[in-house]
Amino acid sequence: MVDVDKQKIDMKYNLQKYWDLITNYKLLSVGILVVILLLQASYTLESYLFKELVDKITLFTSQSLTADTFVSFLFLLAAVFVSIVVLRSALKWIHLHWINLLDSAVMYDLKTKLFNHILKLSHGFHSSNKTGSIISRLIRGAGAIERMTDVVVFNFAPLLFQAIVVGIAIAFFDTTSALIILVIVVVFVVFSFFVNRLQQPANLTANDAEDSEKAVISDIFTNVDSIKYFGKEEFIKKRYAGYGMRTRTATMRHWDYFRWLSAGHALILGLGVLAILIVPMQKVIAGTLTVGELVFIYTAFGNLVGPLFGFDHGLRGFYRSMADFESLFKYYKVENEIKDDPSAKNLIIKKGTIDFQNVSFKYKNRYVLNNFTLSIPENRKIALVGPSGSGKSTLVKVLYRLYDLNKGEILIDGENINSVRQESLRSELSIVPQEAVLFDDTIYNNILFSNKSASRRQVLQAMKFAQLDKVVSSFPLKENTVVGERGVKLSGGEKQRVSIARAILANKKILVLDEATSALDSETESEIQKDLERLMKGRTSIIIAHRLSTIMKADLIVVIDKGKIVQMGTHAELIKKDGLYEKLWSLQKGGYIK
Repeated sequence: MVDVDKQKIDMKYNLQKYWDLITNYKLLSVGILVVILLLQASYTLESYLFKELVDKITLFTSQSLTADTFVSFLFLLAAVFVSIVVLRSALKWIHLHWINLLDSAVMYDLKTKLFNHILKLSHGFHSSNKTGSIISRLIRGAGAIERMTDVVVFNFAPLLFQAIVVGIAIAFFDTTSALIILVIVVVFVVFSFFVNRLQQPANLTANDAEDSEKAVISDIFTNVDSIKYFGKEEFIKKRYAGYGMRTRTATMRHWDYFRWLSAGHALILGLGVLAILIVPMQKVIAGTLTVGELVFIYTAFGNLVGPLFGFDHGLRGFYRSMADFESLFKYYKVENEIKDDPSAKNLIIKKGTIDFQNVSFKYKNRYVLNNFTLSIPENRKIALVGPSGSGKSTLVKVLYRLYDLNKGEILIDGENINSVRQESLRSELSIVPQEAVLFDDTIYNNILFSNKSASRRQVLQAMKFAQLDKVVSSFPLKENTVVGERGVKLSGGEKQRVSIARAILANKKILVLDEATSALDSETESEIQKDLERLMKGRTSIIIAHRLSTIMKADLIVVIDKGKIVQMGTHAELIKKDGLYEKLWSLQKGGYIK
């Protein structure tokens, strides 16, 4: 459970990030503030017109004003009032139009900027942060931007401008009443800040609970087949109920603060209204204030009550936005562990030679690779074999520079991969993974993903090469069939053929086959192995396999154990020697390494 008392919001950092986004639209922001000032001034001007009306009625009823003069005044008053109404309507239209422009622009900027930043973060970040939680924070943060902007333009600015205009106007007639109103506003605002600051930690805890709940929901529905296969619906219901209850408890603790806020506001305004009723009324009795001026003070003060409660509502939104920013802007503080050198250039692979030179890589204080040295000539098929945890998959990860080495270097065509841009390195490699995870898009677009500039003819040729054309011919929409989330609508063999077609279309000199057929049945595997044999021709290929029968034709088999090379040779050479390979071959007899 998160310690609520230790949860704090970095206000300065969050406001700076928000300000950085807003300052891209300075002219629009200033225009909105000017419109707000004019709108608030119009309400005070309306109250002043009412004051003039009351004073003129008093003079008319006391026969100090003629009927003709009074009627002329009424016509003038009506004309001014209509002008104010028309102007206010136009200002409100402009106000909302500009706010919509500002909100949509800033929300877009935030989402794209943070999305791009998160996308660029390392493999280590994405493997240790739940997708559901990232999505929750990104969407909630975008909503917080809209809320924050609305707080400023609908809640904070109106109160500020209304208080200034009303204060100056009332002070012109009665400074004592102006001071009373100033005290009411200050006490109301300070009390609101005090209570809202108290609830910050509870707000953060509620957000964390919500993020955890959404991450669990994402995980559950991603693995819904496993839940149904093992008949664990009731277990999952109870598990989710626990997360839901934690969210409810945290949310209730957050909401409970607002009971005190509401009660305090009622008390402050009640006492304030009493003071503003008594003091100016005494001056009317003493003859130092007119009835119209008294009415103006009351109506002008009444104009402030709405913005005061609007400010309180906005303040809740402000602190809620700060809490949402806190969980989202933490990602800004995460730096990419894998950094390009400022002088890094793009890699273009022509030959496809790979050299691992004294490579060592430590993961959680354990060396997964230790002084690993291997040279792979161009156009050769190299198989990596070894027990689970021996370092085979890690070798691929460091080749792709998903992690940086602790020692040694990796060269491609003689170029150190640390001296080239990461994205250019990865775009020059091609891979057929064990599990072909596809986008929820068409078969055609999933293949096109590896080479966005490819023509339709090239995509169809890649499909034919992978014998995928025979599969999709039976689909009603052919290659335009949508595969579903993670390719769920296709069989394992069909997904693997899409993956092979994607690798073919990428057309790279270096190809990695990471247990590309281990999840398939024997018949499907046999068919796809033929496709892979054709795919590997003319390329430098690294094959990782548990099933040794799939690598018998490799030019060189490298046997790895505990991050080191323990044997090398062809299949025919290695099975004749005592060692790990012969032992593994004997154990599985064409099956899988245990």
